[in-house]
Amino acid sequence: MDPAHSLVKLVSPSLLGRQLTVEFIGTFVLVLTVGLATSSKGAGDLAPLAIGSALMVMVFAGGHISGAHYNPAVSLAMLLAGKLRPRNAAPYVITQLAAGALAALLVRALVGPATPALLGSDWKILVVELIFTLALAYVVLNVTVPQATEGNSFYGLAIGFTVVTGAFAVGGISGGAFNLAVALGGSITGALAWSHLWIYVLASLLGGGTAAILYAYLHPLPAE
Repeated sequence: MDPAHSLVKLVSPSLLGRQLTVEFIGTFVLVLTVGLATSSKGAGDLAPLAIGSALMVMVFAGGHISGAHYNPAVSLAMLLAGKLRPRNAAPYVITQLAAGALAALLVRALVGPATPALLGSDWKILVVELIFTLALAYVVLNVTVPQATEGNSFYGLAIGFTVVTGAFAVGGISGGAFNLAVALGGSITGALAWSHLWIYVLASLLGGGTAAILYAYLHPLPAE
């Protein structure tokens, strides 16, 4: 028997196990990239490109297994759109947050605590985080779910560059998280204030929920 085939049979996990593994890897790489690229030893003004590129390649790598959410807001949008099983939603979000926290701890170990970002007022952070969290979940739904875009080759690029766009546009106002796992990681590294975490939670809930509503409006079920 082929040794490679034997190894695959030996370690073959459940479908949910494979999905959560992909969600962990993708979220970990994303949050690690955010932390390192925005550090004093990182990519400087090019950090948004590094972050968006990390998301893009992880989406291409894992989209066919888990849907490549890597973001609680995206998982919420998929749940409300009927594209994520309710029993899988909590494991997805817990895995994403755990991956973000572990990645942030590694960032601290590698480059030390971050310098706190100088951000806008609470309402400004909420407004821009809501807009671009909504935009990200909206793009994910529309480039991965409809039959009209099924099998396309651009979905990872579209998703990654939504983050690039948002980070360049409003990163100086909100930190450019657009993702509760990223915001949690930023709080752990010290780049974001713990007192602002509620804003990113609210932006995730409102952004993911609104994206699902827009998707349902734009893609109504066929009349019976």
